[in-house]
Amino acid sequence: MEKVKLGDVSKLINGDRGKNYPSQADITEDGEIPFVNAGHLNGRSIDFSEMNYISQEKYEKLSSGKFQMGDILYCLRGSLGKKAIVHKNVNGAIASSLVIIRPDTEKVSGEYLMLALDSPAIREQLVKANNGSSQPNLSAASVREYEVELPTLSVQKEVAEKLVKVRNVIDSRQQELQLLDDLIKARFVELFGDPANNGKGWVIKDLETVTTIVTYGLTVRPEYIDEGIDLVSARELHKGFVAYDEAPKISEQDFEKLSDKGKPHVNDILFSKTGSIGHCALVEDDKPFAITQNAARIGLNTELVNPLWLLNYLRMDFIQDWCKGHAKGNAVKDFQLQDMKVIPLFDCPLELQEQFAAFVKQVDKSKVVIRKAFEETQRLFDSLMQEYFG
Repeated sequence: MEKVKLGDVSKLINGDRGKNYPSQADITEDGEIPFVNAGHLNGRSIDFSEMNYISQEKYEKLSSGKFQMGDILYCLRGSLGKKAIVHKNVNGAIASSLVIIRPDTEKVSGEYLMLALDSPAIREQLVKANNGSSQPNLSAASVREYEVELPTLSVQKEVAEKLVKVRNVIDSRQQELQLLDDLIKARFVELFGDPANNGKGWVIKDLETVTTIVTYGLTVRPEYIDEGIDLVSARELHKGFVAYDEAPKISEQDFEKLSDKGKPHVNDILFSKTGSIGHCALVEDDKPFAITQNAARIGLNTELVNPLWLLNYLRMDFIQDWCKGHAKGNAVKDFQLQDMKVIPLFDCPLELQEQFAAFVKQVDKSKVVIRKAFEETQRLFDSLMQEYFG
């Protein structure tokens, strides 16, 4: 199949970086013309829910960076490759961190190009083109050199339709999982009330009162190997369970040398404490593994607290916000152990906690089925992306 450079099938347009570039004083929350930055791109379309705006007068002074329907907005700084296609017929302008990719519609479909920009081949080219040091950075000139597989327009349409159809199934599975999570939260509030206002009037105690240990894992990383013992960090907790298959491996010899505090046990809760604060998962089996210093291990006294109840308590919005609000640091936030130990905790009957946990286990059976279907569909999508775009 023919490969072409992105610049041969589209026009790349930088934002106006001259004297007319909008200053902070020119940007409002309720103006006339959308002024889009990387935070407004959700990977598919523009998120207008928290949009910035400039005046019509300011917009008319801009010499470049004005987008139109069908354009792709692409991030050059920070979140490299983050993008959106303009679906609405609306006037707007881009911040200097973005570039407009305007497809030549006689050669390439915008939807096809959006999918191509997500392909492994383009991601590999993006990494090579990144010329940033402390901050990731691309130039429009380097993006223009991206090489893209280009079949005929009719084939592009078929490819895009097939991939979008599979992607919609993935979205549907994600929505089903979210609805089940919402059901669990609703049941929690029904039985215990919302931690935000403690409407049922529970006595509040510190998390430490129901724990046997609150600690974190190793601070010096052993050598990684292809096969071995899983080394779990905060990154492997973001799905809500311990993603062992995504974790790097260390040798059994290195594992044995580690302190016992960094080796979780069944019914421990793991909690991401550095960077993305608050992702948590329950250790559900006795599989040996270790954790890093950015994942906290919360060992529990199961005569005082049900682990599944506590896991879902820690996921409640108020508690998540409390933890993030108590995290320290500037560039990288860290939720320190002394603060984790005093997370405010409902003192409610263990019997009621176990009633809730039984409900969660039933819901989790449905989640397992949906998650399996989701993962199978994701593998199909990834396989098709590889087939069509290399």
